[in-house]
Amino acid sequence: MALNQLQSAIAAKVQASGTSFYSAMRLLPAERRNAMYAIYAFCREVDDIADEGGSLEAKRAGLEEWRAEVDRIYAGAPQKPIAQALLTPVKTFGLRKQDFLAVIDGMQMDAETTIVAPDLATLDLYCDRVASAVGHLSVRAFGCTEPEADEVAHHLGRALQLTNILRDLVEDGERGRLYLPKELLEQHGIPYADPMAVVRHPKLKKVCRDVAILALDHYSKARSAMDRCAKGPMRPAAIMGAVYRAILKRLIKADWRKPDEPVKLPKWQKLWLAFRYGFL
Repeated sequence: MALNQLQSAIAAKVQASGTSFYSAMRLLPAERRNAMYAIYAFCREVDDIADEGGSLEAKRAGLEEWRAEVDRIYAGAPQKPIAQALLTPVKTFGLRKQDFLAVIDGMQMDAETTIVAPDLATLDLYCDRVASAVGHLSVRAFGCTEPEADEVAHHLGRALQLTNILRDLVEDGERGRLYLPKELLEQHGIPYADPMAVVRHPKLKKVCRDVAILALDHYSKARSAMDRCAKGPMRPAAIMGAVYRAILKRLIKADWRKPDEPVKLPKWQKLWLAFRYGFL
């Protein structure tokens, strides 16, 4: 498949995925936009390996094959279509090998272990791998060159992932997973052997409020670092942060009284945030 056909196919998949990041990606110039689509497609590919059914051996083999494919990208000889789409962005924008490998390491945490009430240090490591590492790749694709850009990736990645955790409690619980930290569950006297029992526990909102405070602190630190970067290249990150922070605010307002009710932003609000942080 020719490169332009491959890029078009990947872009169509990203759009079809319904990701909240799509509108932010579309603000980028074509070359940088294609880089972000390829990064997103890579993340979806390895995430599917970790999340879909199959034996542990098969998941390990799939992730190990992607580690080998990352090596092939940096050797200039990728084989998989998504890896081929990453070849030019890696060379042009200086995407770091260590960040791709960190994403795979994060997916391996999900593949090898059913995560239930990790301690705070493990939760932070997980967020660093599955979210902040993606941020480190993204800020380079955006064209952010300041040292503070990696600070944005560090904090915004954690903020987004903690927001996802607070939003997806029921979905994760039904898969036997619980990402709320052990220390906070113990502090509020919530047993955590059964993830769905935690979701139904009357003190759940107390733990969620504490995690929300951690997330808001990361949003604040990410915003502060953004303000020390050039505004133009940082616009997609600003939109992502604004959208997810608004989702977190809605979760806080709902106070996790009905955690099985999905919390989403109306389309008008997404458009307003994209306009405000993308053009104003």
